Amino acid sequence: MLEMQYRAAALAGVMTQFFWGMINIMIFEAFYRSSVFRPAMTMAELTTYIWLQQAFLVLIMLWIRDNTLFEMIRSGNVAYELLRPVETYYFWYFKLLAHRMSGALMRCLPILLVALLLPKPYRFVIPSDMLTFALFVVTLTLGVAITVAISMFIYISVFVTLSPRGSVLIFAVIGEFFAGLVIPIPLMPEWLRNFVYLLPFRYTGDLPFRIFTGNIGHAEAFQGLLMQCFWMISLIAVGRFLMNRVLNQLVVQGG
Repeated sequence: MLEMQYRAAALAGVMTQFFWGMINIMIFEAFYRSSVFRPAMTMAELTTYIWLQQAFLVLIMLWIRDNTLFEMIRSGNVAYELLRPVETYYFWYFKLLAHRMSGALMRCLPILLVALLLPKPYRFVIPSDMLTFALFVVTLTLGVAITVAISMFIYISVFVTLSPRGSVLIFAVIGEFFAGLVIPIPLMPEWLRNFVYLLPFRYTGDLPFRIFTGNIGHAEAFQGLLMQCFWMISLIAVGRFLMNRVLNQLVVQGG
């Protein structure tokens, strides 16, 4: 809960994400005005999609990390973690989950409340029915679980590389693009969109955000929810297996 104490940092993050969202909306508005093709998302849907990205950035970005875990691995202090009467993978998993949740709670509401008061086309639009909102909450929760499961592979890789820099960069770039955080997935070419649908990244943010905007209907939302459950269970199972394997081979130097 230390994140809750850094109010100044949270306020700076809110301002940064708010203005970044405004810039993104302006860019896409110019694109929509000059385009002769009918886009797969309306401007209102896209605007709400971008505001949700900015409001819940801490929940879905893979470059969000806990440097104390990296330092623990590099210094060898991870040996103390192995003395705890809990499984290391799940202990770290829920620690990272709590870190993201506390950061998001400080930032999401101010961004969304201000965005609700903006004029069109910059206004944030809420869903018209409770089922859509409920599906959004459930899929966003599962999306965060998937994000943390993916990020756990970064920490596992540091046991081998002893440096988080390369792993964070690779996962962040790949995850950000294929999650639709650079270009919304509906605006991608069809061949690329079909490939993205085979990966787990879109289920972290793209699915819940498009459900919220109404770009995805209820039937497709339930199908996506099942896929989220599949990816969450699969990624946690693989991550837990790899974590146990590297811990069994771990050698800590010292006296």
